[in-house]
Amino acid sequence: MTLLRLHPGDDVAVALTDLAAGEMVDGLTIVEPVAAGHKIAVHAAPVGTVVRKYGQVIGRASADIAPGAWVHTHNLAMSDADRSAEIGADRRPMPAPIDAPTWSGYRRADGRWGTRNTVAILTSVNCSATVARRIADAFPAEALPEGVDDVAAYTHAAGCGGASLGHDVRLLQRTLAGYARHPNVAAVLIVGLGCEANQIPEWLAAEGLTPGPRLRTLSIQEAGGTLKAIEAGRAIIRDLIDQAATARRAPAPLSGLVVGLQCGGSDGWSGVTANPALGRAVDRLIAHGGSALLSETPEIWGAEHLLLRRATPVTAQALLDRLAWWRDHAEANGMELNNNPSPGNLKGGLTTILEKSLGAVAKAGSAPLEDVIGYAQPMRRRGLTFMDSPGYDPCSATGQIASGANLIAFTTGRGSVFGAKPAPCLKIASNPRLAAWMAEDVDIDASSILDGESVDAVGERIFARLLSLASGAASASEALDLGEAEFVPWQKGAYL
Repeated sequence: MTLLRLHPGDDVAVALTDLAAGEMVDGLTIVEPVAAGHKIAVHAAPVGTVVRKYGQVIGRASADIAPGAWVHTHNLAMSDADRSAEIGADRRPMPAPIDAPTWSGYRRADGRWGTRNTVAILTSVNCSATVARRIADAFPAEALPEGVDDVAAYTHAAGCGGASLGHDVRLLQRTLAGYARHPNVAAVLIVGLGCEANQIPEWLAAEGLTPGPRLRTLSIQEAGGTLKAIEAGRAIIRDLIDQAATARRAPAPLSGLVVGLQCGGSDGWSGVTANPALGRAVDRLIAHGGSALLSETPEIWGAEHLLLRRATPVTAQALLDRLAWWRDHAEANGMELNNNPSPGNLKGGLTTILEKSLGAVAKAGSAPLEDVIGYAQPMRRRGLTFMDSPGYDPCSATGQIASGANLIAFTTGRGSVFGAKPAPCLKIASNPRLAAWMAEDVDIDASSILDGESVDAVGERIFARLLSLASGAASASEALDLGEAEFVPWQKGAYL
């Protein structure tokens, strides 16, 4: 087989290998060169015709398309074809699991489970970023006692320059609070300058956090300047490391796992291999009582009907409200949501946001959609939750971790060098070239599906690797020490 037709009703097939003009393939004469992962018309599609892939609309022909022609941006455009959904039509309980595997994690005082045991240094404002990093630099991983995974500084570019009670400040506070109370974090130091809009005592009180042995604060101005603050911070971290070192892993239930679902650098294979395989792993996790977070609202545009069919009316309306906000937000900033596919996505074979979104939603499997929450808002229900976020991977994953994700699963087709401290990140490649070329960044190669391995079998491998990762095995991104700089809280507003 040289062409892969994903659904009997599809108007296009996917090229499994690079094809030259004039080749006869599966009964079609190839009109022009087509790269692997790109689409080929299986029959004529006159201009204006709706074009389907995965059995779903991915756009309309913007020019006459001949059989065997390459289908991409030159002849396929965004379509507003009806995607109305019958709310709840596909909502059904997950099958009862046959077995009940466990993993090994850290049980925290609030009853949640951690997959890592780290010490975090948070910053209230950009002005304290250098001090926080200098404090963390004194504690390399190889010098930490057994059982303490990391000391990491999470810095950002916000915290001042806007209204003290503005939306961005509150969103930053909620994100920082999510990291401060995260189950992967054994103890935390919060470093501020002293005069910033994001005053530490005020936002801790607003988020219900109280300084104590596990949560310490430091003001650079009160400490007497940069060097004195660094010295004081290092003394605090030494004490927090001693506290963290007392934690021990114990058998943990699957209900203690929350996986954030991400995809970045997607290609034409992402929706065929890596994303649906991850979806099968998510289905099994949720059947065992675990949870998953799907996000990146602009990247479900065009596939939202698949989620609405798995939602209650209340949850469905919450998702529609967020999509409406994004449509207005994009228009107000002179953009269209269909501008979303990046140059890398386009080169990899994805043409419209509809096509990209259909593949992205596949990461969420088939479980009922239980809830829709705001960015960095704490999760309220087990199972599948949608968290509103931009389609920018570091920003989205930051929100997922703040909401409680203690693992991240990240699919990629073009290649990504993403990490997600303090949550270990499992990287899943969609095609064999990427898996071989960027092997040091890849944990699982899902392209074996193209060679005949079932999606279910690859999903089982992903599920098993998630449990191993949760229990302490290092991911590829952890081996490369990635993830500290990827802390990117969402900023929406103006700076004054």
